[in-house]
Amino acid sequence: MYDRDKSPLLDADHDPVRIADALRNSPHILGAHAEPGQDRVSFTTLAGNGFDLTLQDAEPTTDDVLPAPALTEALAAAILNHPDFYVATPDSPREDTITVQTRGGVRYLLALDVDPDANADDYPAPAEELSYAADRLLTSNPSDAERATAGLLAYVAATWEKQDLPLRQHAQAVARFVTR
Repeated sequence: MYDRDKSPLLDADHDPVRIADALRNSPHILGAHAEPGQDRVSFTTLAGNGFDLTLQDAEPTTDDVLPAPALTEALAAAILNHPDFYVATPDSPREDTITVQTRGGVRYLLALDVDPDANADDYPAPAEELSYAADRLLTSNPSDAERATAGLLAYVAATWEKQDLPLRQHAQAVARFVTR
């Protein structure tokens, strides 16, 4: 567990939420979840495998090394794409930890653990997220632009399997933006 009292940021409790947000933006991740003040980020890969990232003091654990460094590299890349982080490095030779640092200077060691109880059904499918975003846009006196955006999101959600990857990714980015 990391020491929130030592954090120079007033909202350091939200760092796990920011990591989950960064992972959700990755094309390799189906879904991710974290709560403010917790030290665990749960996520599921597109293959349906569940994992947990545990925020710890920046000192490696003694867990067994995982056989797939590509996963930690993809996670580090997703975290690095988030504006609140400027360092995200998979630790070498260990392949089950990532060292991250926030813009505020707080460092964490993320320890990757397999979550045998994870279920891909625990996370909404991307098309469901688009439908939810479309519904949210229409709930309170929407403008013409919001109606058009909701219609587009609903169309992409309804025809998800027929859409190409760039359109899917763009629609997901729009959905994330409108549900903030």
